[in-house]
Amino acid sequence: MKIAALASGSKGNCFYIEDGKSETAVLIDAGISTRQISLRLAMLGLTAEKVKGIFITHEHTDHIKGADVFARKYRVPIFATKKTIDSCLLCSDKSLIKPIKSCEVIMIGGNKVQAFSKTHQAADPISYTIFSNKKVSIITDVGHACKNIIEHITAADFLCLETNHDPEMLKNGPYPAFLKKWIAGDNGHLSNSAAANCVREHASRKLTNVVLSHLSSTNNTPDLALSTFRSIIKERKNFFPEVHVSTQDNPTKLFVI
Repeated sequence: MKIAALASGSKGNCFYIEDGKSETAVLIDAGISTRQISLRLAMLGLTAEKVKGIFITHEHTDHIKGADVFARKYRVPIFATKKTIDSCLLCSDKSLIKPIKSCEVIMIGGNKVQAFSKTHQAADPISYTIFSNKKVSIITDVGHACKNIIEHITAADFLCLETNHDPEMLKNGPYPAFLKKWIAGDNGHLSNSAAANCVREHASRKLTNVVLSHLSSTNNTPDLALSTFRSIIKERKNFFPEVHVSTQDNPTKLFVI
């Protein structure tokens, strides 16, 4: 399997997962423009024509704003829950919108894509695990590590996981009090330490890579997210996943597992 975070942050999110046998790919969210998706794929030696489905986690703009144009240009379906579909304009061509349910598994080429519920302030937020010969979980925009989150982290061989904020930076930062309360709450976003503790406690030793994702540009830094995450997971003996960080403006490298 091949995996890359094309973009991840508060201004746009998009993840690429390709099955190594059929060379069929899916996108998890399309929160950047079609032009940017194509450019970032090209930077990794990939093409948009490989993408055969877009899977939407929830209706916030930083996860859907490129979906309409991309789906119509490349004639690929957009998968989302009914409540998410009803809460926003995913695509002007309704024939390309495919409703799915939490826990449903969709087959795209050699990829099986499983949706699962999570907590976040949205109509019906879900995340996804994609599996072929390995299991890849993409988990961002989540308020706390509920049972579903723990289950999919435990099963993952490769994980893109939200490390949205540093609690002290959030507390002392410029956001209004109501926004700080929401971000830190059970329907908001995972902090660096909360994400790291969840991985330390629940991940399997088969987990090879963690890509820290959806970092706040105001309440976090890549260096702080990496140092916090690494310092916490090293407390667990005989557990050595590689830890990387995704950014808003450039893709990660193309990981192959």
